[in-house]
Amino acid sequence: MSRWLVTGAGGMLGRAMTARLAREGRAPVALDRRALDLTDPAAVGSALAAHRPAVVVNCAAWTAVDDAESREPDALRINGDGVRNLAAACAARGVVLLHVSTDYVFGGDATTPYPETAVPAPRTAYGRTKLAGERAVLDLLPTTGYVVRTAWLYGEGGANFVRTMIRLEATRDTLDVVDDQRGQPTWSADLAHRLAQLGCAAVAGLAPPGIYHGTSGGEGSWCDLARETFRLLGADPARVRATTGAALARASAGTTTAPRPAPRPAYSVLGHARWRAAGLDPIRDWRAALAQALPALRAAAGPRVTAGAGARAGAEVEAKTGS
Repeated sequence: MSRWLVTGAGGMLGRAMTARLAREGRAPVALDRRALDLTDPAAVGSALAAHRPAVVVNCAAWTAVDDAESREPDALRINGDGVRNLAAACAARGVVLLHVSTDYVFGGDATTPYPETAVPAPRTAYGRTKLAGERAVLDLLPTTGYVVRTAWLYGEGGANFVRTMIRLEATRDTLDVVDDQRGQPTWSADLAHRLAQLGCAAVAGLAPPGIYHGTSGGEGSWCDLARETFRLLGADPARVRATTGAALARASAGTTTAPRPAPRPAYSVLGHARWRAAGLDPIRDWRAALAQALPALRAAAGPRVTAGAGARAGAEVEAKTGS
């Protein structure tokens, strides 16, 4: 059985990936950022030499989208240079690399799903640094490199939009959530499952190398996601009120809420045609995934409190994280 190594194993996706592989009996080597610094080429080479994996799944990344605007060189060291170090080490040992990237490599101004062949045009520092990592994988691993772009990721571990909605449903009477940004909410467990399948297909020589889009089927806005979360919690979805990013910016003017330095893509819907070339189905519809994921996310949130008269109304919510 092929040996797997997961980098960034302490993050939300890294934990989901490690758990998925463990359930399959693959006993993955899980390295968090304390155990492996991707910016150190010698450390990366030593880790691969010591563990001798057949497949590496890179879940390590700088994901602080707004901070990257003022610290792009720091973000690039991890998202670009670090990925190049990992790709070079994999190339030297004939190792398959599955590298997780993001919808932020696109401008977010499309009106139909971005195919895997779409030309990247990032509008943010975060997107530029992630694109640098993609190019390193594709340049150094033309036959064993796989770039899997994801978006709107949520799961049990770490802060994410769905967990925030679970918390706010219990403590707020109403929420204003943006309705003019569209994407594909993606459960980290679903993405981990598909990455495991892709890695197996790659080792077997069945999956063409290159770019894949690892997002759920269907599409919706952040407001749609919030309302569906409320509905699944047994709450009234009408408590979530649709607004726009511009309206939230106007509402925050003159308050202590600073505008976000990095613009959010208005359209983050990705196409999934390449999965069929690997003999695999794309990830299922986001609503079906959320229904299955929510009990575990709700349990992780702790005891539920009901929003009451003392709850502050009108919390304004906007998407915040990168993928």
